Amino acid sequence: MKKMIIREEIKGARNVGSILTTMILILAGSGFFLAGLSSYLQISLLPFTDTKSIVFIPQGIAMLFYGTGAIGIGIYLLLTIIWNLGSGYNEFSKEENVVRIVRIGFPGPNQTLFFSYDFQNIQSLRLTLKQGLNPRTNIILSLKDKREIPLFPPQFLLEPTKIEKKAIELAKFLNVPLESSIL
Repeated sequence: MKKMIIREEIKGARNVGSILTTMILILAGSGFFLAGLSSYLQISLLPFTDTKSIVFIPQGIAMLFYGTGAIGIGIYLLLTIIWNLGSGYNEFSKEENVVRIVRIGFPGPNQTLFFSYDFQNIQSLRLTLKQGLNPRTNIILSLKDKREIPLFPPQFLLEPTKIEKKAIELAKFLNVPLESSIL
């Protein structure tokens, strides 16, 4: 019996890398902020080091600035983890001849992003491989009206052989040609 529906779950911001980055930013930012504040107040707010010897201008104010920035970015990342931004699924249904792409966005009236494309509007699938210092792999859904929709988020990195097998399986399922591009 052939599969009539393929559904791919997409992990959002709730991944180990995001959680570790958030923790490091908040902890390091707090340390910098407290060190800068200690230099201004001339009292030691950090128990493991003596920050009274730091001159407030320019070192202390720079530490306050960088600490505030790191804490702000850390809070933003923490909220993306709580809201699980980018999570969702890709669904390919032969029963309805439709591709559904669903993602969770920022809270509000349009929090859930829902895209639907008929099989007849799909021109091809394209497998992209970017090599170098920041390697990327993705499968792009190319539509007849020249739109290109990436099926996976940028941080989603699979081994080239796994994503190639996935692209071949989807191209056969959708009965469309598979193209490849190496950047």
